[in-house]
Amino acid sequence: MLKVDSTISTIAVAFVAAAAVGAILTWQPSSHSALANPGQTAQGMEAARKADPTWAASATGRVEPSDGEVRIVAPVNGPIAEVLVDMNDFALKGDLLVRLDDADHLAKIAAATAEVDVRRRERDEEKGTVAGAALERRKAEDALDAAERDLFAARQAFDKARSRAVEAGGQAAADLVNLRVKVSDRKAEVADARSKLAEVESRAGLPLPDRLEAALTQSRADLRLAYQALERTRVRAPTDGTVLRSNAKVGEVSVVSPEAPLLTFANLSALKVRAEVEERDINKITVGQKAVVRADAYPNQEFTGTVTAIASALGAAHITTRGPRRPADVDVLEVIVTLDSGSQLVTGLRVDVFFSLQETAQAPARK
Repeated sequence: MLKVDSTISTIAVAFVAAAAVGAILTWQPSSHSALANPGQTAQGMEAARKADPTWAASATGRVEPSDGEVRIVAPVNGPIAEVLVDMNDFALKGDLLVRLDDADHLAKIAAATAEVDVRRRERDEEKGTVAGAALERRKAEDALDAAERDLFAARQAFDKARSRAVEAGGQAAADLVNLRVKVSDRKAEVADARSKLAEVESRAGLPLPDRLEAALTQSRADLRLAYQALERTRVRAPTDGTVLRSNAKVGEVSVVSPEAPLLTFANLSALKVRAEVEERDINKITVGQKAVVRADAYPNQEFTGTVTAIASALGAAHITTRGPRRPADVDVLEVIVTLDSGSQLVTGLRVDVFFSLQETAQAPARK
């Protein structure tokens, strides 16, 4: 009888334990009810985000100089005789950056100058009277020849002074400012002399030049071509700016090819960001809209700017995005954001651009 009661007790205990475990497994606390339907939670978060958005749109961009980068290619093939700048050097418009070998061109200028002097002496020694429009043309031609010679001499003096300054270890010299101004003045004189000669030659009834005048005109044209050929051995700064990269080395032979630039030059006084906005967000961007630029290189800083230009057509993306890969079939619209002054960003840096809401823009939204 004792064994029977023990068996019944064991069965009863096992039954009670099984019922308790089943109750625990089927019970769920009410605090986890929100996780039972995660789709509803995500929809709620999205609705909350749309109700109070921070930005109208965002895009990936790249920092550029305001006027873009200039890849300076050698005008002619030839050995590099002198390199006057290095990376990060600042230069003013017209400053000599690289000089190619010019010995042959200087010899041609000397020969052409002697020929002009001989032809002019022959013309002046010819007996006869020149008056009226023919005399005015002669004076205008002589004035242009004198102005071009003065410009050549001023450029030579300025380039030599700049070369001496670089050799001395500095980028400036006491006389460089005056010589730079002198070159500018001589350019203005040449332009004025050309204008006066063109005005004289446009008059009706102007007599044809005689044989000696024609020979002098031809020799002066040869001298002018020699000046131009020499100037093509000089690589000058196209504008005020900074040398970003320098590939020129003394002794190498320059090649006229856009794939082999001697220098990369840019004006860094103002920067812009070329952003690529996805097509789904183009109606949220307007000219005058404020934007914030962030870069991984400056994790705790924000740079402000303004949308100044919007492309008129969509195109393929050229900037690789961070994070999830952008679908290949998504077109983008280029948007230019001009950065406010004082930006520390470096040209070529990839950044993230966040566009403020349209109510902060100065221009009406796209229709």
